[in-house]
Amino acid sequence: MFIGLFKKEKFEIVSSPQEAEIIMINTCGFIESAKEEAIQTILEMANLKETGNCKFLLVTGCLVKRYKKELQKALPEVDLFLSVDEYDEMWSKIEDLLEIGRKSKNTLDYLDRVITTGDKTAYLKIAEGCSNHCTYCAIPSIRGPYVSRPIESILEEAKRLAKLGIEEIIVIAQDTTKYGTDLYGKPRLAELLEKLCQIDGFQWIRFLYAYPESITDELIEVVKNNPKICHYFDIPLQHFSDKILKKMNRKSDAKSIEKLLQKLRQEIPDVIIRTTMIVGFPSESEEDFKDLYEFIKRAKFEKLGAFMYSKEDGTPASKFKEQVHYKTKQKRWNLLMHEQQKIAQSKLQQKIGNTYLAIVDAFTEDGKFLIARSYMDIPDEDGVIYLENTRNTKIGEFVECEITKVQGYDLVGKIKSQDFCPNPSL
Repeated sequence: MFIGLFKKEKFEIVSSPQEAEIIMINTCGFIESAKEEAIQTILEMANLKETGNCKFLLVTGCLVKRYKKELQKALPEVDLFLSVDEYDEMWSKIEDLLEIGRKSKNTLDYLDRVITTGDKTAYLKIAEGCSNHCTYCAIPSIRGPYVSRPIESILEEAKRLAKLGIEEIIVIAQDTTKYGTDLYGKPRLAELLEKLCQIDGFQWIRFLYAYPESITDELIEVVKNNPKICHYFDIPLQHFSDKILKKMNRKSDAKSIEKLLQKLRQEIPDVIIRTTMIVGFPSESEEDFKDLYEFIKRAKFEKLGAFMYSKEDGTPASKFKEQVHYKTKQKRWNLLMHEQQKIAQSKLQQKIGNTYLAIVDAFTEDGKFLIARSYMDIPDEDGVIYLENTRNTKIGEFVECEITKVQGYDLVGKIKSQDFCPNPSL
């Protein structure tokens, strides 16, 4: 949306920061690694005031919301810091900085966005904020409570995306499964997905960040029975020990989690389940970790990311006693990820000989291979399929391919035919 706002004001958008006269950095302030990455990026872009064309450096996002005063003192190279709660007056502040003098009344609007994820894939945000108040998470204090967008607004944006040629839509929010509870008194994600399926042009529809306690039978049925919806559930579970889940203020327990996973695999046999886990949460004992570790061995997730707990300023968990030592967290993380690597490799080996529909995202640098994804993989986070470039295939094209081998966390295959197949989980 930031790009769309500049474009609406007739600014030229360039692809390289070295060319830009105005650089705007959108930051994350949630976890320590994201903060460090944001600071490093700001410093790198600040250098372009001397080595590039940059005249103005703007920084916005969650990091600014949390640490604006500290950042202003530490980073005088930045010309303007904009917090997430200043977006309504953002353009006025930018005009003052640039001394434009037009005093436009433009504000951020979902419909003004510019797609930066290619010609065929786009994200569709359906809500802002979060009201779950997990004790380790600062998002509610940064972004505010959960606010759903009206379904009419979402569908209008989706139709515009379809007209632009977007074929893969990825529905996101801090918690997609809570969609509609604040506006309509009940969750309406299942209904929204069904309406998105009716829009001509979309071939694949995904949704991410589905909290386990809100995955209803209705939602499972909608995913199961609509061929446009990828059989992919991204479920941030975070732990399996009931004691730790309670301290995290999570709404699920071990029994309900196992029951949900069993139901998903029973109802949708080819389902791909992705999750995230936190190790080393305050007071996590060896027994708590063992519960988590044994659960991972049983559940056999296709995709799993693990994080070592880190204190976040202003969160209840940062004040909890019994903080776990860094070396203990590191050891537990290593054990968990080593086990998950074995599981992932076994799962990938089972794909050899299978045929899938895949979307071509890019080419390798030498042009010999296509880089594609099936319904089993989301952009940037999951693996890819390398396909020999045997014909004039274009980026964004759907191809039917057969898997021939495993290469690390990725797959290698060959294009079977040029015939298009609309089933995402062929």
